[in-house]
Amino acid sequence: MCRGKAVIAVRRHNANFCRPHFLEHVRRQVERTIEDYKMFGVDDRMILGVSGGKDSLALWDILTGLGYRVDGVYLHLGIGEYSSESLNLSQAFAHVRGLNLDVVDLTAEYGFAIPQAAAASRRTPCSACGLSKRYSLNRIAGERGYDVLVMGHNLDDEAATLFSNVLGWNVEYLGRQHPVLPANGEGLCRKVKPLIRVAERETAAYAILSGIEYEVEECPMATGNTINRYKEWLNRLEEQSPGIKANFLFGFLERGSPLFEMSDHIALRNCSNCGQPTTGDVCAFCRLQQVTITRKHER
Repeated sequence: MCRGKAVIAVRRHNANFCRPHFLEHVRRQVERTIEDYKMFGVDDRMILGVSGGKDSLALWDILTGLGYRVDGVYLHLGIGEYSSESLNLSQAFAHVRGLNLDVVDLTAEYGFAIPQAAAASRRTPCSACGLSKRYSLNRIAGERGYDVLVMGHNLDDEAATLFSNVLGWNVEYLGRQHPVLPANGEGLCRKVKPLIRVAERETAAYAILSGIEYEVEECPMATGNTINRYKEWLNRLEEQSPGIKANFLFGFLERGSPLFEMSDHIALRNCSNCGQPTTGDVCAFCRLQQVTITRKHER
């Protein structure tokens, strides 16, 4: 890009970048994704799920730098010091930049934390966490009148999820794996993923080069997580064939995704307990909440 000293090599682009050009490159990738998939406009009210990690904080920095108005919401999951440290980093980031960050405590709001839900249910910790995040963020975005729910899923996240869904031929999930999930009028908010052209290593580099302090440690409950294992396998392929993750994901989005669109047409109803959209009488989150609180009382 220039004669400056390179700080990072991005092999799938066959390019070495100095600091200014790398930061510009990442911003361009996000801007291109927003434009290509018509994710949102400058007048949309947007809320970002903030975890305190590199992806959500880097994305928040990029979007505000591009001129978008984005509020953040942090879900306190009750995972000991990990949650407390992640919250501190998220609040510090928002405070320095004058951004609005709302904090929702899962225990105060719903009566349980993720470690309790994992112990009480048959779900893995990551499954209980993912369900709780999806439910809570969608509900918060809808109840507070936001137009768009922004998620910090990067290229590695999406490629590993696609790999998992293909291995299991999870047709329903393949039908919904897209950078934009539109609002459906039945309680599901418009959900977008502007980071899908940026790899995990690159979001970490962006955060470090931008002076963003983020939670470096992996969640202590993620040990043995299947998606992380798939990421490792895909990284080995990427080392041998740079660009294979991007080709896999965007090849699917361009040529494979339309073949699964019909699988996304699922009738939804309102949960009889909380009113949120679900395919059954009671949504999965309410069932998780019920079994967790029941176990707590039994003890």
